[in-house]
Amino acid sequence: MIFTASTADVAVVLGPGGPVGTAWLLGLAAGLRAAGVELADADLLVGTSAGAIAAAALAAGRDLDELADLPPAPPDRRRGDPTVMPRVLQILNAPGADPREALRQAGALALEADALPEEDHLTAMRRLVGTGSWPGRPLLITAVDAVSGEPVVWSGDSGVPLPAAVAASSAAPGHAVPITIGARRYMDGALGGGSNVHLAAGAGAIVLVEPLGHLFPGPAVERGLRILPDQAALEAFGPDLGDRSRWGRVYLEGRRQSAGLAELVGPYLPGRSAPA
Repeated sequence: MIFTASTADVAVVLGPGGPVGTAWLLGLAAGLRAAGVELADADLLVGTSAGAIAAAALAAGRDLDELADLPPAPPDRRRGDPTVMPRVLQILNAPGADPREALRQAGALALEADALPEEDHLTAMRRLVGTGSWPGRPLLITAVDAVSGEPVVWSGDSGVPLPAAVAASSAAPGHAVPITIGARRYMDGALGGGSNVHLAAGAGAIVLVEPLGHLFPGPAVERGLRILPDQAALEAFGPDLGDRSRWGRVYLEGRRQSAGLAELVGPYLPGRSAPA
């Protein structure tokens, strides 16, 4: 099913970035909220991977400062296979590759990987999202069918439990095994379209927040903002997006960076005067 945002005055799109990107998104959103700027007040929230976690937590009204630190991982927590994602990216970026076939090959690698089991990943997502129910406000969560290679988009009327949708969207190959929903298996939504900003096409304005935006050419945001981590935040990220030990530091960097963004973001949200 294809969703559009033609009736949305403002869409907030939150992109992928692994655990450290999730922490930065949550810290940024918490800092903006403290300054009186609520990202969840947008007419539409779109979340992919790390952005799916943050968007769901925002839409659910979570106290984001409760997520400023992660609880210690169990000592027997499976660490996953860090060799899988580079192979996936090589497949997806191969010259002349058929996109759908490439996603099917990526899905096969994800399904075979010795990664975090489904229930462990679902448990972590339930804790971060804080609810099993979709919020009343419009929220779209993306994923990719690991067998067919088809990108999918879920909303509150999809019948998919919110934690399962978020877990699927953030199930990066090699990090977590694809999530079972119905009779299908689903993996990281970023593989099918990056931040999936196209889902906000038609909105009056877009606030696009991308933890990995510094690595990729940015999509054109003709009316709105594209927000990336600044240099200090990137230094806090470190070389491994999956490094959970950096969560608290990165969260604080997101909060710090928000101070320079509140005046830029605030006018785009409902109840504020529109930018000239």
